[in-house]
Amino acid sequence: MASEKNDAPAASTSSASDVEIVPGTINEKKLLRTLDLRLLPAVSILYLLSFLDRSNGTNFILPNANEDILTNSPVANARIEGLTTDLGMTGNQYLTGLTLYFIGYVLFEIPCNIVLKRTTPKFWLPTLTVVWGVVATLMGVTQNLSGFFAILAYGIAHMRNEGLLTIIIGIIAYWFISNYPATVSWLSKEERAFVQARLKADSDATNDEAFSWAEVLLAAKDIKIWLYAFAFHTMSLPLYTLSLFLPTIIRDMGYTSAQSQLLTIPPYAVATLFTIFWAILSERYARRALFILTTSTVAIIGYIILLANTDPKARPGVSYVGTFFAAIGIYPSVALVLCWPAINVSGQTKRATANAMQISIGNLGAVLGTQLYRANSGPRYVLGHSFALGYLCLNLLVVGVLWVLLQRENAEKERVLVERPQTGGFHDSVEDVKMGDRHPRWRFQV
Repeated sequence: MASEKNDAPAASTSSASDVEIVPGTINEKKLLRTLDLRLLPAVSILYLLSFLDRSNGTNFILPNANEDILTNSPVANARIEGLTTDLGMTGNQYLTGLTLYFIGYVLFEIPCNIVLKRTTPKFWLPTLTVVWGVVATLMGVTQNLSGFFAILAYGIAHMRNEGLLTIIIGIIAYWFISNYPATVSWLSKEERAFVQARLKADSDATNDEAFSWAEVLLAAKDIKIWLYAFAFHTMSLPLYTLSLFLPTIIRDMGYTSAQSQLLTIPPYAVATLFTIFWAILSERYARRALFILTTSTVAIIGYIILLANTDPKARPGVSYVGTFFAAIGIYPSVALVLCWPAINVSGQTKRATANAMQISIGNLGAVLGTQLYRANSGPRYVLGHSFALGYLCLNLLVVGVLWVLLQRENAEKERVLVERPQTGGFHDSVEDVKMGDRHPRWRFQV
């Protein structure tokens, strides 16, 4: 975590009752495995459904829709499978549909995080999943452009079962999503107390912090929060343009629609494995900036390859290699950029606001990106690839500035502690807690 670490606690007080933990009675590794197995799969399933449903609409736009439609094909694949023809879209109306979607994404991010803070994860996350599942399913009845101008319509029309699956799992999620360590029923009192103590020694997660608009304003005035947001903004354009247009980019290299969809699998598979490896390595060394700069540079190489190939149809292999570099570079950087404020920002309301600002401002890049890969710009897509390349170069700048700023603030905190060694812990008192990440003993992960 970002704060100064202490050894694993031997005793703690849970919110439910005072529990004395005898040293050695808690198997920490086993407990952590239990937490991982109960928490990670649950939220991963919800995120997977979220990503699938918001991807299901961009993939079906092949003007020649005479090939067999591939069922369960995502939205980026909907584009190459006849979406525009079936909905009567002309020109760049498909791109406008994508833009409208991301505008809504941007506008509702901060309000959603405020509701999460005012309610609980166990209520709000399943509720959002169910509501989105209903919306995605009902979009399947849209049969033309006038029907809400839904870019997702064609994809969902062929994937109604997936929308229903999202609703069903969302309802079940009310039982398998957990709230906080102090209240979960699947841990013993001793285990809950141990987890609480462990979190308290390492973060502000156990603080009983009420929602405060002052904390929201504090986040808005912190330059670091804006840099976290622009770090994602400079990644979101290449992230979403690659996700939304990769099947089209590959198709325009000269492949059939079916081949294009199959050829999107290897870049994503390699990127998935590398993202996991890179995240583990980053966490092991407790470093973020250097790892982000490295993978963003790999993505830059990918787009240079794509732009340098003047004839993708004659040399499709060259451009295809470029998509590997792009995917391997973009996805690890996005993962690390998104977790950075979650690690470094304290307290709870400020962190929730910071995360929401990051997603909202970040997705403005996606709003721009949806207008770049126009139908008449293939097969080289110079405009889209150039913007992605430029944004990745800006990412290097933003992350570099943030790295320097965080190091300077850590150095200033060290100076304060040297002058005032009697300074207490970051949650020893109400005043300490209120300082959040401004506390001298809170260390930013760089």
